Amino acid sequence: MTVNDVRDLLDATVITGQTMLSREVRTACGSDMMSDVLAYIRDNAVLLTGLVNPQVIRTADMMGIVCIVFVRGKTPDSFIIQLAEEMNVPVLATNLRMFEACGILYSAGLGANK
Repeated sequence: MTVNDVRDLLDATVITGQTMLSREVRTACGSDMMSDVLAYIRDNAVLLTGLVNPQVIRTADMMGIVCIVFVRGKTPDSFIIQLAEEMNVPVLATNLRMFEACGILYSAGLGANK
């Protein structure tokens, strides 16, 4: 699956990272707690979160997260978008709730972090 597939499945908007939609995604992690993300995230993961702050982008960069999807209609401010651009982290946004978004990705064959 690619970031583009994630976008289509979640009816998400690309906020930044239009040129990185072909990145491969193998797993997903849904969390608003960055400590859980640090403990459980694996390679080639997409992070689904409702937490909209700079720590999300920094965590994604540190953990090699393929892209971030903000759920529940959350949208980042210009500082967060700029930080994501500097760190080459694609950012998407969907109106879906986290549970629903994770379920859609899982049903489409995206594996869970193990």
